[in-house]
Amino acid sequence: MAGTPEIWPPLPFAEWQDTAATLHRWMQIVGKLRLAHAPMLNHWWQVPLYLTSRGLTTSPIPLGGRSFQVDFDFIDHCLRIETSDGMSSGFDLEPRSVAAFYQQMMQRLDALGLATRIWSMPVEIADAVPFESDTAHAAYDPDAAQRFWRILLQSERLLTQFRARFLGKVSPVHFFWGSFDLAVTRFSGRPAPAHPGAPNVADRVTREAYSHEVSSAGFWPGGGPTPYPLFYAYAYPEPPGFADRKIRPEAASYVKEMGEFVLPYESVRTAADPDATLLAFLQSSYEAAADPGKWDRAALERR
Repeated sequence: MAGTPEIWPPLPFAEWQDTAATLHRWMQIVGKLRLAHAPMLNHWWQVPLYLTSRGLTTSPIPLGGRSFQVDFDFIDHCLRIETSDGMSSGFDLEPRSVAAFYQQMMQRLDALGLATRIWSMPVEIADAVPFESDTAHAAYDPDAAQRFWRILLQSERLLTQFRARFLGKVSPVHFFWGSFDLAVTRFSGRPAPAHPGAPNVADRVTREAYSHEVSSAGFWPGGGPTPYPLFYAYAYPEPPGFADRKIRPEAASYVKEMGEFVLPYESVRTAADPDATLLAFLQSSYEAAADPGKWDRAALERR
């Protein structure tokens, strides 16, 4: 890109929804490689992707005595596979069907001695089609993909600042390829009731993810009841009065269909101080969970 890119670029969901749908499925193929090889961690923390200065990465995945990682590079628009013994492969990110991406990925892994079998059905997606049969999703707008990554990069920076304020158990800031969002989660330290489940997600997944009380927040590019990019925050279990709490800034609201507070991305992007705006949302939504939920804030927070 010529010149200096915007720190908080515009990303109307309607303008890139086809690319988003394709990229979502590509990332699930890559993410399932971690699921296939990485040892199980609490709350499925072994499966997400992580931000890099060029895109998103699996980070090292163990495979016997070797390790490998897969990176999405949204500057040069390519996918790279690199191994701990110096081998590498990859291909360009360009308009390509999910089926063709899946075939390319598996062929490249086989050639590197990294043959991996994954369950080829997308998750957390309505009307899912197996990767190897999906020829409908084939869009890739490089400018939109890069803007999406730049938003994730800034969001990760501020979510990490917010994470640093907490002394209790807290997740990394990570990108969940199933739900296609960047998230950080704080824990009260108490167990939670069994989660009732979510659409297109196996019960064992949600019950492991929400085995303990949480206050979670993150960024989502949009779709469904909110077809615009947004920051979100929710609590599980939701304490009494949570939905009625006053959240900062004024642009934030509670969406009943989602059971979450949301702050439109545009409200952050166009704010006089985007950092302060987002941090106010993160802090006030956490307090909406922690105070009525009687979290031990004195012990859990860094003053």
